[in-house]
Amino acid sequence: MSAPRIPPATPASTRPASGLPDRLLILSVFVVASCGLAYELIAGALSSYLLGDSVLQFSSIIGCYLFAMGVGSHLSKYVDDRDVLARFIDIELLVGLIGGMSATLLFLLFAWMAAPFRSALYALVFLLGVLVGMEIPLVMRVLHSRQASFSELVSRVLTFDYLGALAVSLLFPLVLAPKLGLSRTGFLFGMANVAVALWTLWYYRREIPRLRSRLTRGALVMAFLAGGLAVSEKLTHWAERGLFGDEVIFATTTPYQRIAVTRWKDDTRLHINGNLQFSSRDEHRYHEALVHPALQTLPWARSVLVLGGGDGLAVREVLRHAQVERVTLVDLDPAMTDLFTRNEYLSGLNGQALSNPRVTVINADAGQWLETHSEVFDLIIADFPDPSSFGLGKLYSVPMYRLMAKHLSARGALVVQSTSPWFAPRSFWCIDATLREAGFHTHPYHAHVPSFGEWGFNLATRQPGYTPPTAYSVPTRYLDAETTRLMFQFPADMQRLPVDPNHLNDQRLVHYFQQDWNNVVR
Repeated sequence: MSAPRIPPATPASTRPASGLPDRLLILSVFVVASCGLAYELIAGALSSYLLGDSVLQFSSIIGCYLFAMGVGSHLSKYVDDRDVLARFIDIELLVGLIGGMSATLLFLLFAWMAAPFRSALYALVFLLGVLVGMEIPLVMRVLHSRQASFSELVSRVLTFDYLGALAVSLLFPLVLAPKLGLSRTGFLFGMANVAVALWTLWYYRREIPRLRSRLTRGALVMAFLAGGLAVSEKLTHWAERGLFGDEVIFATTTPYQRIAVTRWKDDTRLHINGNLQFSSRDEHRYHEALVHPALQTLPWARSVLVLGGGDGLAVREVLRHAQVERVTLVDLDPAMTDLFTRNEYLSGLNGQALSNPRVTVINADAGQWLETHSEVFDLIIADFPDPSSFGLGKLYSVPMYRLMAKHLSARGALVVQSTSPWFAPRSFWCIDATLREAGFHTHPYHAHVPSFGEWGFNLATRQPGYTPPTAYSVPTRYLDAETTRLMFQFPADMQRLPVDPNHLNDQRLVHYFQQDWNNVVR
């Protein structure tokens, strides 16, 4: 790649005096570097929220963005030396406008026209990358015409470039994404780019042609982005209503996920990263099937560990068994457990289970918590989201199940939600194979949940000899003897498949999951 063309330094006698304007231009490097990385992080986070597989999305977004920056850096050499400062200002305004509205634009596109989303995503990332790639070479050319030492120029520019990247890489996951959300973060950084253009216009106003026109354009873009920032929540709400089809009654972005709760008539639904987690109309089927076939056969069970399940619905079913004295819920996201504890309507769905004195709620990573604690439980329920990414796939791995085994009493049981044996058969049987590889005896079963279709579970024990219950000592709306008998039988078109267990080094489950669902999702 050709290096950006740098004109010869202006002789000292004719060079403008260095001072506040040039120091502000160096500060601009910090801002534009911050904005450039922010747009990259926003695109990666948004694509992982909407498309899943965060490793693939971030890797492909970063690769496309860096390649485009190289293209932009090469194109910058074609900017005439006399127009460098003006072109830098024009590019800042364009980057601010496109980058600022990128998250909202992509979210609206996915909600209303999902088919072209991926193409639009990479086209937008490439365009932004080209523009951002032109920024630093142009700044260096402007500064070089005003400074004698090129080595000092390079060190100063790159220092502020890297500092800006560091600042955003820390602020984005800790503050910006969880506090502002992706849309408002995009508008905020777009306004920062425009601010750079405006202060550059003002301090170099004697050198900028068509000053009034550029000031007008800058003011209009800043006003547009400020308006977008003000209404971004309404735009996101509108997009999510188009995505889910129902009224969004609650939505928030946390450091871990996007949570949205929708309602239509008497149907309340929870969505995480756009994926349905439950419908209040039929969630009793899922949670009864998750809990009672195991717990009914453990009348002596006194302690239960629930991993995931921050909505408290699985805990609600556990608490129906009077012999259970202690329930520990470990869920990563405090926003989830707080929502289903404090919201009057949502806590009503779980029967105020998370406020029950028998329940202890812990917000922590499940794997880390298991590694640092030694309690033993009579029943462990793993109610994790589907293994759609490598971060989630590790929760379904051989090491994770071996770690769970250390916390399980000798006669205890482990139940794992295992995605659909109909829509994702290789994924389902991979979880079964992984449990067996970890030393468990497995008892796979399935239930029909209208919102999901045919759904699967794996009941695992350290000792052989499990027999499904023929009656239940607690009230149930779905389960009875005949339903339970059929759950543990698989018809000919859902029989066991030859698949590999899920190890951390290859994450076969994530690949199976993506392939399975790609075959059925249109």
